[in-house]
Amino acid sequence: MLKETPFTQVHIALGAKMADFAGFNMPIQYPTGINQEHIIVRNGVGVFDVSHMGEFWVKGERALDFLQYITTNDVSRLDAGKAQYTCFPNGKGGIVDDLIIYKYSTTKYLLVVNAGNIDKDWDWVNKQNSFGVSLENASDRYGQLAVQGPKATELLQKLTDADLSAIPYYAFREWSFAGVQGVILSNTGYTGAGGFELYFPKENAMQIWNALFEVGKDFGLAPIGLGARDSLRLEKWYCLYGHDIDDTTSPLEAGLGWITKFDAKDFIDKDFLLKQKAEGVKRKLVHFECKERAIPRNGYELCDAEGHNIGNVTSGIMLPTTKVGIGMGYVKTEFAKKGGVIYVKIREKLIPCEIV
Repeated sequence: MLKETPFTQVHIALGAKMADFAGFNMPIQYPTGINQEHIIVRNGVGVFDVSHMGEFWVKGERALDFLQYITTNDVSRLDAGKAQYTCFPNGKGGIVDDLIIYKYSTTKYLLVVNAGNIDKDWDWVNKQNSFGVSLENASDRYGQLAVQGPKATELLQKLTDADLSAIPYYAFREWSFAGVQGVILSNTGYTGAGGFELYFPKENAMQIWNALFEVGKDFGLAPIGLGARDSLRLEKWYCLYGHDIDDTTSPLEAGLGWITKFDAKDFIDKDFLLKQKAEGVKRKLVHFECKERAIPRNGYELCDAEGHNIGNVTSGIMLPTTKVGIGMGYVKTEFAKKGGVIYVKIREKLIPCEIV
C-alpha cells in the first residue's frame, strides 16, 4: 500500500499520472505534460506537493553541538530565522542524505530530509545522539507545498500579512497564511525559479490548497508534478539524492566542498575528508551539455575520445526550454575540466558533450 499525502486524491481528480515515489503515490505529471509544466514554473508560477518530505525536530541545550557533529556545514553561523543546506556524512566517506536545517534558536532546530531517506535518516540521527538532545520525527504531521516561479512571491503575498519581500533567500518566518496560524514560510526551493516552501499541519492542507488556487487564478497558477521538479532542478545543476549523491559519493567528489567546513568544527568523517582533500579526489561530478541531439540517461557510460570508459551519467534530460540534452555524472578527475569534451555512449555511438 502506497502512502498518500493530503493532496493525493486532488491530484487523481486533476488527471495526474501517478506513480510510486519513495513509497508515496505521487503525481509525476498532469495532462499539460512535463515540458509545459517546466515552462510554467520558469516563466510564471506553479505549485508542487512535496508533503512526502521528512521533518525532524532537534531540541535541547546541546542541539547545536549535536548538529555540528552530524553535519558538514557550520551550523553555528546560522542566525534565528535562517536556513542552511548541508549533508550527513556517513562515517565511511559517503553521504547519508542532504538536507536543510532551520534554526529557531540555539536549542531548537528543524531538519527537512528527503522522502526516500526518512527512515534511514531517523535511525542515523538517533544512533549519533550521545548529546542528550530531544529528537522528534514529525514527518506524519506536516503537509508541504512549494510555490515556485517569478510570480510566486506576488501571489503568496495576497494570502499573508507577513512581508515576504523582507524574508531573504534561505530564511523563513512562522506566520498566519490563508487563515492558518503557524505556517512556516521558507524562501527556499528546488527549482532555481524563486518562491517559497510552505509547511503546515496536515489538517489545514486543503484550506491552503484551495486558497492558493482561488488567488492563483489571476496568476496562471498550475499544479506541477515530480517530472518537472526533476527537470527544473537539473537545469540548475542541483543534486538529487540517490542519483548524483549517495552513500558511495563524498561531498568533495560531488562538488559540495562549499558545505564542508573543516576549519569550523569537528564532525563525522572530518579526518577522512581532510585526507581526501589533501590527496585529491579520483573522480568528480561534472555538468555537461550534449553537442548533438541526444538524451543522456542515468547509467549511460561516459567516455574519452577513444571510447574508453571514464565514468557514468547520474542524471540527464532534454531541456524543455532549449531542447538541448544536459546531464550530470562522475568522471575521472583529469577529465573534469570546464570547457573539456567528453562523450556519452548511446547505443554504441559516442555523442560529444561539453563540460559547463
